[in-house]
Amino acid sequence: MAKIDKINFSTPSGFTEYLPGEKRLEVYLLDIIRRVFESYGFTPIETPAVERLEVLQAKGNQGDNIIYGIEPILPPNRQAEKDRSGEAGSEARALKFDQTVPIAAYIARHLNELTFPFARYQMDMVFRGERAKDGRFRQFRQCDIDVIGRGKLSLLYDAQMSAIITEIFTAINIGDFVIRINNRKMLTGFFQSLGIAENQIKSCIGIIDNLEKIGVTKVKQELEKEGISPEQTQKIIDFIKITGDVDDILDKLKHLGESLAENSAFSLGLTELETVITGVRNLGVPAKHFAIDLSIARGLNYYTGTVYETTLLGHESLGSICSGGRYEELVGTFLDEKMPGVGISIGLTRLISRLLKAGILNQLSSSPAQVMVVNMQDNLMPIYLQVSQQLRQAGINVITNFDQRPLGKQFQLADKQGIPLCVIIGSEEAAAGKSSLKDLRTGEQVEVMLEDLAKEIKQIYG
Repeated sequence: MAKIDKINFSTPSGFTEYLPGEKRLEVYLLDIIRRVFESYGFTPIETPAVERLEVLQAKGNQGDNIIYGIEPILPPNRQAEKDRSGEAGSEARALKFDQTVPIAAYIARHLNELTFPFARYQMDMVFRGERAKDGRFRQFRQCDIDVIGRGKLSLLYDAQMSAIITEIFTAINIGDFVIRINNRKMLTGFFQSLGIAENQIKSCIGIIDNLEKIGVTKVKQELEKEGISPEQTQKIIDFIKITGDVDDILDKLKHLGESLAENSAFSLGLTELETVITGVRNLGVPAKHFAIDLSIARGLNYYTGTVYETTLLGHESLGSICSGGRYEELVGTFLDEKMPGVGISIGLTRLISRLLKAGILNQLSSSPAQVMVVNMQDNLMPIYLQVSQQLRQAGINVITNFDQRPLGKQFQLADKQGIPLCVIIGSEEAAAGKSSLKDLRTGEQVEVMLEDLAKEIKQIYG
């Protein structure tokens, strides 16, 4: 036999691949998320994995994200050809690193075909060329919603995002969580009041956004590297450390606003924050699930108003499990029109990875089947097929074992796949129109008429 070159068939670093039980967990979570999104009237779309590079990089949209470029690779026998559209310039292409920039381009492409406010959800894969490590991937699924308006967009959409986040994580049942809310206009206005230059403010916001990762000491050092004085730095730290319940913080901010030299942006941000908090309460979000946190900034430059991060209490090291915010100029990058938007994103691949590792969630059984019809005798296969179809028509997931083997081996096969029930029909049962139903979890076995089999199985499952 000719020697075969060894091929490394492992997955590339940072590109995840699920086993069946993990994939079923993802599908289960996607179904929950989709139901909540659609209950608020969001409609599904999908944008291409590949966008023009100039779209992804327009006006600083890229932020700190490392983009994967796309370039054709020709086979050896076609090297004379060259895809000119893949060269550098206006036709350069790359994989999308999030869903927010692509939705802005999508709206620009379909402006006259959409109804506004336009509310959509996406559950696509995105790609980032960052260093792969625990909980960080180069390919991962994001579940996003955004609402885009023409000219204006009610702040109640910002409030509604908190209600949606609450419903999703309550349904997933992963424990207590809190949605931390802030407004970037307040941050900008506060920095302005300290005399910080406009060209420094975005950098300062980015530094503050890393507070939980690098700590107060490092934040101070980074601010001072930006040319912020020690006195200004301390005032910034004191500001983002304002604590208390929602009403306490709002009162403190009102008093602070009265003393600021330049407070127009601050006052606007505070007014917006109060409006959002009122909406969150009117939507019935429990008080334990939302808070004001002045250290939340969100690093991406396109956020301009409300910003959110969601933290799982007791597992803060997991980081934000859902985040987002309002943006005013992003869609206007591609259109000469004001089109404000607000959205949130769940990095589902990262979330599943972290929750599985922490033992907060468990993967599902490898098979969705609820029942296995075992093969006692090959000549009874017509009956096995008929019974299987009848159960499926009753809404029960069924695997039919086509291979005859010892009964114990078939039970082991069902148990390994997480299938709890086995239907047993031998020649005597077939003649009498009966079956034996074995529960592998308890070892209990009962005799059931074939006509009552679906009803009995449904009773067992409740």
